[in-house]
Amino acid sequence: MKDDDKTISKFKANDQNIVENTELNIWEALIPVVILISLLAYNIQFADGVMLGDYSNHIILLIGGVIAAIVGFFNKVSIHHIGAEIWENLKSVFVPILILLLVGALAGTWLISGVIPAMVYYGLQVLNPSIFLPACVVICAIISIATGSSWTTSATVGIALVGIGSALGINTGMIAGAVISGAYFGDKMSPMSDTTNLAPALAGTDLFTHIKYMSLTTVPTVIVTLIIFIILSFTSDTTGATDLTNQLNAIASTFNISPWLFIVPGIVIALVLLKAKPIVALTAGVISAAIFAVIFQTEVVNSLGDTKFGVILTAIVTETQVTTDNEKLNDLFSAGGMLGMLWTILLIISAMIFGGIMDGIGALARITKVLLSVATSIFGLFASTVISCLGLNIAASDQYLAIVIPGKMFKQAFKDKGLAPENLSRTLEDSGTVTSVLIPWNTCGAYQSTVLGVDVLDYLVYAIFNWLSPFTTLLFAAFNLKIKQLSNSK
Repeated sequence: MKDDDKTISKFKANDQNIVENTELNIWEALIPVVILISLLAYNIQFADGVMLGDYSNHIILLIGGVIAAIVGFFNKVSIHHIGAEIWENLKSVFVPILILLLVGALAGTWLISGVIPAMVYYGLQVLNPSIFLPACVVICAIISIATGSSWTTSATVGIALVGIGSALGINTGMIAGAVISGAYFGDKMSPMSDTTNLAPALAGTDLFTHIKYMSLTTVPTVIVTLIIFIILSFTSDTTGATDLTNQLNAIASTFNISPWLFIVPGIVIALVLLKAKPIVALTAGVISAAIFAVIFQTEVVNSLGDTKFGVILTAIVTETQVTTDNEKLNDLFSAGGMLGMLWTILLIISAMIFGGIMDGIGALARITKVLLSVATSIFGLFASTVISCLGLNIAASDQYLAIVIPGKMFKQAFKDKGLAPENLSRTLEDSGTVTSVLIPWNTCGAYQSTVLGVDVLDYLVYAIFNWLSPFTTLLFAAFNLKIKQLSNSK
């Protein structure tokens, strides 16, 4: 389900070399991870996330990388080898960085073109607070299944749903959790998703066998998720309903609202369905929105600058603010453009440097190997796989590595236990794919929090589908539910 929008194709990821270092013991491999997590926890808990300034998490990741490099130096790992691994990691996020820049441009142009205001305007009239959260899950699941991309889903309907929910007075953490839950369910079950293709390729099964077998744990998990969001919808207080008329009037008086504006997101979704590259689809969304801004939002564009070209360029690159008569909408109708993505891009680069050094010194392979060695029972094997995927999402900061390394390391172990390969592919998805978005410095967590405008720690508890999935797969393993044996896998 990955994010779907990464540069490493499933074939490149499947061929990726896993670095092993016999000189490195488990305690040495864990030193950088323990220090990293300790510093991050202290920063969040006691320093309000700004221990070293706004870029404190970036600096902590780099500190962890330096410590990992020192550990590698004392275990006979050359600087050249570490540098090569860092470069491989950085190359793997080149396209995601371009996508982030385009999402920033998309947010700016969709604002001044009236696309986002139109989504909010019509959404406020259709989506009642009592059904809003479960509706978010369903809408995002449908879009993500169709597109195979949780990233594209969040960057389009996700942004609009957060805006609508905010106007209704619903907690933004809940909204983001519902959006992410639906987006990752759909991406996970879509045959067009990168990770949905990657997991069975690594485990040694075929795509549709994998999806069918994965549905056994995924469908119950999303049903529980929907039930919880239904309960939250009926028990949560909202403040937006009484102000709805004022908000609708404020939007209509500021923007020229028309159903024709939905052609712009329609173009993006159509291109994704036609299997166009995400960069192509998002670029088309930016260009078409710029054209629609000139056609439909003449007054808005004229109020923001002297020239139409200058206003559009500003919306693409830097911050844009459209002021309405309603104070609640003013924060909503602002966008940071490409520059607004700088913090996230630098965080991803810092995480990739740390992950590259950890991989280069052989620490990732050592940690996974130890987990594999203690998996003496079938449940222990499943648990070790889950822990390995979670640990790699934390340590490597990359969803692909959280699937690739355990997939390669545990494949033979599942076979030796007489388990069909779809057991491994399902576990990789249930733990490696969906939990990446719960880690603030992981590429997925950084992306989703920036695009949706909600901090990871604010939506973490509400991303119910994502944190519940690993527990579901372990529950099935503990009670031996639907654990297919190798002899019956034909």
